[in-house]
Amino acid sequence: MQQSDRAGLVFALAGFCMLSVGDAVVKSIADEWTPTALAAFRYGLGAAGLSALLVMQEGTRPLREIPKPLVQALRGFGVALATVAFFGSVWLMPLADAVAITFTQPMITALLAALFLGERLRLTTVLATIVAFAGVLIILRPNFAEIGIAALLPLVCALGMSILIMANRAARGGGSVLAAQAYVAVGAAGLLVPVAALGQLSGIEAVRFFWPEWHVLARAALVAVTASMAHWLIFKGTERAGASTVAPMTYGQLLIAVVLAWIFFGEEPDILSMVGAALIVGSGLWLWHLSRRQEIAAPAS
Repeated sequence: MQQSDRAGLVFALAGFCMLSVGDAVVKSIADEWTPTALAAFRYGLGAAGLSALLVMQEGTRPLREIPKPLVQALRGFGVALATVAFFGSVWLMPLADAVAITFTQPMITALLAALFLGERLRLTTVLATIVAFAGVLIILRPNFAEIGIAALLPLVCALGMSILIMANRAARGGGSVLAAQAYVAVGAAGLLVPVAALGQLSGIEAVRFFWPEWHVLARAALVAVTASMAHWLIFKGTERAGASTVAPMTYGQLLIAVVLAWIFFGEEPDILSMVGAALIVGSGLWLWHLSRRQEIAAPAS
């Protein structure tokens, strides 16, 4: 393996693991704020910070002339949906369970691509999806009994991330990487801030807006910072080693989530849940392996 590949893998692994650190911080805020308010605050900070950085580096033009605005709005919707669903899920169920279920995203993306982009749906993808959702059912088994339909929130998160990835494909060539990050943060904030305000008007306690203690705001700011740093590390890793090479590093996020949940929240891994997670991860790795084989074979065809 070349040195650039090794460095890329280290960057990507560090980024994915840092995402789990942010997830653990989010879980520590449970019962101290609402998921809609936290998501709005997180992306409000992100939008402000990334927009300021974009203006400093590229001027105001990227914000005045946003390419493919409807696609950018769809990207914002996808990440907003994923964020609120994930925040709610980690507050209601074990962190490792929630993270494991979100790894169904590659399978959901393949299904959406077949439905909306006309991409070929291979038999291997169908089989991987069936195996992954068998893993989901195993993990959901105890969670459904405890929290009911809210146990499906990680799947909603995976759906939101799939929408984001689909929109990312359509947005390619629409500016720099920094601009793309700023657009998705601005789009998410533009949706989440009104949603948080509507939560206050709705009278529903679970989504009521209020300003929490300062330490909650500090942790929310930490989530925004660690997420931005994580995505930068993942980008650097992808830049050095290639997307297909670093893709398996994403599963480091699950490992760190298990460890942090056990240490800080007393969520000892459940054997059946680990079996379900293994099915989901195995399905994702299988699809990754097949895609790598296709990439290698493509030049010869």
